[in-house]
Amino acid sequence: MSEANNSAAHIRPANKRGAARLGAVQALYQMDIGGTSLQQVVAEFENVRLGKEIDGEQYLEADAAYFRGILAGVVKEQLQLDPLIHKALTPDWPLRRIDSLLRAVLRAATFEIVRRKDVPAKVIITEYVDVTKAYFLEDEPKMVNGVLDHIAREVRASEFTKK
Repeated sequence: MSEANNSAAHIRPANKRGAARLGAVQALYQMDIGGTSLQQVVAEFENVRLGKEIDGEQYLEADAAYFRGILAGVVKEQLQLDPLIHKALTPDWPLRRIDSLLRAVLRAATFEIVRRKDVPAKVIITEYVDVTKAYFLEDEPKMVNGVLDHIAREVRASEFTKK
């Protein structure tokens, strides 16, 4: 059993929105690495991956509208999202140096923090830290947590002030 599979026992099972977030991160990664278009990746994920069985692995059923919303939002607003992420990173690790998968996590989560005011920022952060834990075991989940917390406190300060 790989280290990633061992750590999976510590990750909560995803609901339909959680599965949509995981799928969105995978799709954003695929778009970044392979140059796949938004339309192509949405069609592939909805027709072949989300809720389907592939090579004996059952993909979770996802909220397809939420999945599409994250992808379309990140693509549309990436020029506004990236500076927020860059500003939350340490100067020695600019966004362009971050692993492609971590960039996908940070972009999707930042989009939700900025645009999905109906979802508490702390829920978004927790969900994307869990997505990160599905792929990374070491410092990456902590880094994602710190960066997203910084962004959320800037964008949604009222959610973090004592009442």
